[in-house]
Amino acid sequence: MPPQRVLVLVSEDPRASHRANEAIRIALGVAAGENDVVVVLSGPAVHLLDEDTDDLVDGDDILKIRASLKKLGIPFHVDASSQPADPGWNAERHPIVPIDAPGIAQLLTTASRIMAF
Repeated sequence: MPPQRVLVLVSEDPRASHRANEAIRIALGVAAGENDVVVVLSGPAVHLLDEDTDDLVDGDDILKIRASLKKLGIPFHVDASSQPADPGWNAERHPIVPIDAPGIAQLLTTASRIMAF
């Protein structure tokens, strides 16, 4: 059986909510199985890739999870309209795939499972 695609759509603000961290933690757990995982960051969730994680609710955990996702080669699909111009954003050079709203909609149609946070 081919791996199922699981889409994790994150729009929660990691500066104000634990949900953004939980979303990528769950994505990492799902990726450990036999699943193809796609992580989409939209709106304030793009701050999961901020260089300075001191302002994030779960900053230390986010650093560890980002490193694990990077090691597994899982990119973040980032809503291009939400991507910050700040040079400190994504300073660790985590692989990203810029995407627009129609691209996100297309990903939704190809997923076997969708988790939205």
